[in-house]
Amino acid sequence: MSDPSRPTRIVVDLDRLAFNLRSIRAHVGVPVMGIVKANAYGHGLVPVAAHLQTQGVDALGVAFLEEGIALRRGGITAPILVMGGIFGPQAAQFIAHDLEITVSSVDKLRQVEAAAEALGRKAVIHLKVDTGMERIGVHSYSAGPFIEAAAASQWCVVKGVYSHLACADDPVSPMTALQLERFLEACEHFNRIGAPMPLRHLANSGGVLHFPQTHLDMVRPGIVLYGVLPDPASRPAVAVKPALSLVSQVVYFKVVKAGNPVSYGATWAPAHDTRVVTVPIGYGDGYPRGLSSRGQVLIRGHVYPVVGRICMDQFMVDIGSDSAWNEDEVVLIGAQGDAAIAAESLAQAAGLIPYEVLVGLNERIPREYRQA
Repeated sequence: MSDPSRPTRIVVDLDRLAFNLRSIRAHVGVPVMGIVKANAYGHGLVPVAAHLQTQGVDALGVAFLEEGIALRRGGITAPILVMGGIFGPQAAQFIAHDLEITVSSVDKLRQVEAAAEALGRKAVIHLKVDTGMERIGVHSYSAGPFIEAAAASQWCVVKGVYSHLACADDPVSPMTALQLERFLEACEHFNRIGAPMPLRHLANSGGVLHFPQTHLDMVRPGIVLYGVLPDPASRPAVAVKPALSLVSQVVYFKVVKAGNPVSYGATWAPAHDTRVVTVPIGYGDGYPRGLSSRGQVLIRGHVYPVVGRICMDQFMVDIGSDSAWNEDEVVLIGAQGDAAIAAESLAQAAGLIPYEVLVGLNERIPREYRQA
């Protein structure tokens, strides 16, 4: 629940989150791994994961060991894949917390095997194949010995094999077809050695939206699961609804005389006397400073411009000759009346991508979860 002492809050609509999961499932027709890394894209790690679990999500994906442990401590029992690169000393903690491990090299495989043997408990792993991202994973063209070593492992169960799409947000990029070709060729090595084919997963949000041939045995939607498109070039091929709203309240009202500058640096001043209100949220909360004199908010169903530089904890809005009162609701992301501000448009105005806007909303902002 929100903190009553703070007028600024994030509101997460759990019904919309469930709707998005159903829409994605219907579109892809294969199991869904919901990606909840980076505090569930700013929506709240444990509450979002718990709700997805009640909706029967097939698996969850995080970036780091710490996120996986937080989910287990929060009562999450669904399969959890940690997708980031691992350090050898961490391997035992993955196994102890029943987390599925990304193994990205033969050396990492040996470290996981050693930890599993020491615990007397098998590790569940997913093999990472690099098909063009050049981040982590064995190159697809040299994955044969890696796959053979994993398939022969006494202490590791190969549950999945996967790669990551670098350009799937762009529906016309030829890179995705090339990556798919490389990935499928690497996966064929399982057949060549007579090993069972593990779950093949490749599609991120862009893949879910634009490239059905990448859906394979499971998909890994991230930002689209939260109802936000990953890129201005993205096509809304799946019906999704934004689950997050960012709202605050008017905390101060004043008349600013013509020519009097507003905020740090004196970068903006009104040409005429105008009414300005102050909103108690700033870049210290993750509201982008790049929206200074470029952003917009909703008050009483009307769109008004952010003026002057955004401060760490506050910013100002020009309401012209209109009226606003202390405690009036201010919508920064979301809908009010017939008007709406999308995370995508806010990101574009700030010179960011929607991912940065969502994950930048930090823990200083209380979160409130709503469900019909």
